[in-house]
Amino acid sequence: MPTEHDVRAMMLALPEAHEVVIANWGDQPTFRVRKKMFGLIGYGAPTVCLKATKETQAALLQEDPDVFLVAPFFGRWGWIDVVLDRVDSEELAELVEEAWRLTAPKRVVAAYDAGRQT
Repeated sequence: MPTEHDVRAMMLALPEAHEVVIANWGDQPTFRVRKKMFGLIGYGAPTVCLKATKETQAALLQEDPDVFLVAPFFGRWGWIDVVLDRVDSEELAELVEEAWRLTAPKRVVAAYDAGRQT
């Protein structure tokens, strides 16, 4: 079962990812690439909210509605909430990376992919 610490480490391990705390949101920790958000840790909830496509969102909701939820506020754009104590660590890592890929500039993603192939 991944923890908040684990998911934070997953997000910050990706190129150019950084954490920004939003005071207006009750000190909400958000994760960004070049000022664009790709994830946030559920404030006071055991969840992580991740950027996703509407197609991915629909597939995950159908796959396991106890693990994947429509994210409050951002769900209309495809974002998902993932319940940390119910998700597999490997699947979470894939979803975190996909959220980052949807947000990061193409050159950053290409450099990341090239570095992984060597």
